[in-house]
Amino acid sequence: MTLADLFFLVGAGLLAGVVNALAGGGTLISFPALVALGYPSLTASVTNAVALWPGYLGGVLGYRAELRGQRRRATVLSLTAVLGAAVGSAVLLVTPSRLFESLVPWLVAFASLALLAQPWLRRRFGGEADKPTSKLVYAGVFLGGCYGAYFNGGMGVLLLTVLGMFLHDNLHRVNAVRAMLSLVISSVSVVAFSLFGPVQWQAVAVVAPASLAGGFLGTRLARLMPPAVLRGVVVTFGLGVAAALALH
Repeated sequence: MTLADLFFLVGAGLLAGVVNALAGGGTLISFPALVALGYPSLTASVTNAVALWPGYLGGVLGYRAELRGQRRRATVLSLTAVLGAAVGSAVLLVTPSRLFESLVPWLVAFASLALLAQPWLRRRFGGEADKPTSKLVYAGVFLGGCYGAYFNGGMGVLLLTVLGMFLHDNLHRVNAVRAMLSLVISSVSVVAFSLFGPVQWQAVAVVAPASLAGGFLGTRLARLMPPAVLRGVVVTFGLGVAAALALH
């Protein structure tokens, strides 16, 4: 790895950590960076999943204040996310990815548009304000876990959309739960890929600390945004991710 490659990966990891802390989608920055350096797609995907884990940890640590009083909510939903992530990791490791990759842009676009329509969807399907653990939110978090472990580009957008429909709370507190679930899903995939995937640890050693720093920075930026602005940023970025995936 040359010095230029080193700085390139550090920058990609830092920016990916920021974006993941804001709403998710940092994979669309770090994954292409690894591919650009010559790593095969599958190798780049599993290496990227392992390398971005510290960024998710940084996001959760940065959201400590918003997570206070949400322990039960986060724990129950995390158990569902673990099951989904286990399924998604297994699917990535044992099956061809062409079909799923062709669906990814549509999934990300759907999640982004659903977030835009979130207020109406919450009124239509959300139920009572203090009942966030309905069957629908379990199903949504499970599918988010599957998706995030298989290919986590746009995972945060999908999770934030699902949570926003059922957790009747301030968007920043909902985003904090989203950050926790993203960390849980990432942790499951890291274990699976470290044991069974072609992880390139040299690249991980460069990207991981940069993504951790980016995670802290991203939570500070998110906290400065009003909820409506944050929703607009997430939707805009999610649609951009979908377009980038479609072009790829």
